[in-house]
Amino acid sequence: MIPFSYARANDAAAALQFFANGAAKYLGGGTNLVDLMRETIERPARLIDVTSLSDSIEETADGGIVIGGAARNTAIAEHRLIRTRFPLLSRAIVAGASPQIRNMATTAGNVLQRTRCAYFYDNDAARCNKREPGQGCDAIEGFNRYHAILGASSACIATHPSDMCVALAALDAVVYLQGTEGKRTVPLSDFHRLPGDRPDIETVMRPGELITAVELPPKPMAVNSTYRKVRDRASYAFALVSVAAAIKIEAGVVGDVRIALGGVAHKPWRAMKAEAALRGQPATDVSFRAAAELELADAKAQAHNAFKVELAKRTIAAVLTDLSGDAA
Repeated sequence: MIPFSYARANDAAAALQFFANGAAKYLGGGTNLVDLMRETIERPARLIDVTSLSDSIEETADGGIVIGGAARNTAIAEHRLIRTRFPLLSRAIVAGASPQIRNMATTAGNVLQRTRCAYFYDNDAARCNKREPGQGCDAIEGFNRYHAILGASSACIATHPSDMCVALAALDAVVYLQGTEGKRTVPLSDFHRLPGDRPDIETVMRPGELITAVELPPKPMAVNSTYRKVRDRASYAFALVSVAAAIKIEAGVVGDVRIALGGVAHKPWRAMKAEAALRGQPATDVSFRAAAELELADAKAQAHNAFKVELAKRTIAAVLTDLSGDAA
């Protein structure tokens, strides 16, 4: 491992000050960053420990919830208000990793985790534009069973690995950022970037910015929500396809709906086309399948992952069918 220095920040201001003193990375649970350092993909000169920042989970005056950037995934998944008001988030977190990793992983770290593409991790032999722009992407002509079918580019077909972020996207979550230029907020759905010709630039964060919290706005229909993850094995595996959804049904008609997909794109994929197609339509299998077809109409499969297109359609329809039964 390449030598680095270490500093512990007691608040956001101290973290920003430490960051300004050289090439650095913020360290939360380290469940992704430390792995990347072992592989020499990440090479920070300094680690800034931010686990002393807020780990609170607090209700807002309007019924939403603000989750501190240092809150552990286990605490979020087990929190009473999360489990009752936003059950899809609790289920996504539990589906995402082993208990040991959930006990370490933080909110901010989960949002910022990087792809698990095998070619990205192969620092010795594989070409990867995400690791080094201009190298090429060996995944395109390689084994790409786990790769993107939506929003990819000729430079990168990697997928975002987070389960938690898929649920956050469906919940219209907002990311709180703090940097040397002050504080700002960014909708989670706009936070991660599609690859384009610069897949190494993964988010809209500015240099040195720190995630201090994530807010879940009030969303009564989220009581009727769930998260389904389709994977190659039953535990601790990344999604082939996942669906986070919440739906409101009145008199057999879809009043409102939120859908996000995981395992299919470079970012948590908000299914805006499917949502728009469903509002005001009968809550039936036919409507759900038609919306899924519309969302996946522009999917582009690779040699080994064409099955994902139909799998995504079926999973969307199945999740919505289940939720419509619960809402009946």
